[in-house]
Amino acid sequence: MSDNPLILSIDQGTTSSRAMLFERDGQSCFSTQQEFAQHYPQSGWVEHDPEEIWSTTLSVARDAVAASRAMGRTIASLGITNQRETTVVWDRRSGAAIYNAIVWQDRRTSEQCQALRQQGHEPTVTEKTGLLLDPYFSGSKLAWILDHVPGARDRAERGDLAFGTIDSFLLWRLTGGRVHATDATNASRTLLFNIHQNRWDEWMLALLNIPAALLPEVRDSACDFGQTDPDLLGEVLTIGGIAGDQQAAAFGQACFQPGMIKSTYGTGCFVVMNTGDQAAQSKNRLLTTIGYRLGGETTYALEGSIFVAGAAVQWLRDGLGLIGSAEETESLAQAAGHNKGVYLVPAFTGLGAPHWDAEARGGLFGLSRGTGIQEIVRATLESVCYQTYDLFQAMAEDGVQPTQLRIDGGMVKNNWLCQFLADVLNISVQRPRQTETTALGAAYLAGLHSGIYDSFDDLQQNWQQEAEFSPNLPAADRDALLQGWQQAIRRIKSDYCPLSE
Repeated sequence: MSDNPLILSIDQGTTSSRAMLFERDGQSCFSTQQEFAQHYPQSGWVEHDPEEIWSTTLSVARDAVAASRAMGRTIASLGITNQRETTVVWDRRSGAAIYNAIVWQDRRTSEQCQALRQQGHEPTVTEKTGLLLDPYFSGSKLAWILDHVPGARDRAERGDLAFGTIDSFLLWRLTGGRVHATDATNASRTLLFNIHQNRWDEWMLALLNIPAALLPEVRDSACDFGQTDPDLLGEVLTIGGIAGDQQAAAFGQACFQPGMIKSTYGTGCFVVMNTGDQAAQSKNRLLTTIGYRLGGETTYALEGSIFVAGAAVQWLRDGLGLIGSAEETESLAQAAGHNKGVYLVPAFTGLGAPHWDAEARGGLFGLSRGTGIQEIVRATLESVCYQTYDLFQAMAEDGVQPTQLRIDGGMVKNNWLCQFLADVLNISVQRPRQTETTALGAAYLAGLHSGIYDSFDDLQQNWQQEAEFSPNLPAADRDALLQGWQQAIRRIKSDYCPLSE
């Protein structure tokens, strides 16, 4: 290893696969990404081709390795972060997936989850897993694959099949099928893992009829996950860290103390607060999850999940053709001056926290002859901030009152969005110098395992603020905007009754 090695981070997201090389100080010196196709077989269904996930991941990883060689630098370790809850089942002998990856946004199992709720199982499920009975999580997706792919259940019970979230699938492929494992953060999002006992839960497996033979080994977030097959990248790299994307982002934001909070704005939006060694239970349908597990010690987090954030901007671009690129939204929103009563609720795949309405669908309200592209774009950006406000209100009702927020993700490059977020939340919003904190968190975990970093102190010293946004919207204006949002939310819920208004 050279005196100044790099860390390779693979960030396999919902719409693209990215590879980044990080210096010890947390700054990136190389980044490349490739988008891949989204498949929507039916309303509310979302799938990915596992082979396309693999091919794009392998391609960007090879580009990063080639870049390190061109710089004359070695790679000390490799970290993986991934879209969570997305479910893959593959054949242990061939490595081929038996069905498309069912994406975290997919709602096809809403009826099954509703039936289990009606049977009274949700309190026990939440007690064990910290989660809710919702199609968002992996367990019901896995059960669907076993029930709908011919012969899958019999093959699973014989031990011929393997289940994994995307990290496990990539780990299997990267190690040439030698390692079937995951980390505690990803396991905690499956609906199958007891977050208090740190093991797969037999009661949950029985409830969802999941054979235990499918499951990966659960390891710490920073540990030896094996080595890459030399034929893949042209050299052997140790995989030293894995974490689900939102936990990785919190780690990359150095949210190591209880009470520290971050919000990531990517395809979806996810607010995560460190709760230390206490698995705090929300009374307002926020999720209790594992923030990270190091040296066998678990740090917990409280999380609010929004299904559509950046995906709404992608819809403006690809679905409606209103914009040519996401970068255009900042100037368009600014030019609008005011939302003019236009609200977009992007419940394209249902509503996440704190509403948890799988049957809700999106709506665009308040249109007039004066409504144009500027107002629709502005309403789209505003919706991201309003959804974050709903999460913060749920946290407030749970007794949590954040005074500042660390933000990251691709959307936060938009200054208008950041300022409106501060205005709506009425708190200070801090944007770090390195906004790709999801990839950075995976790099930090790999770096801890490889000895690049000695402790959290090294990582905390890396965090640098690039910009801070302070609220300056008059209270009356803020209240009026939020009132319009709440009215729009009511109208798209599955139990909405116009006569009640």
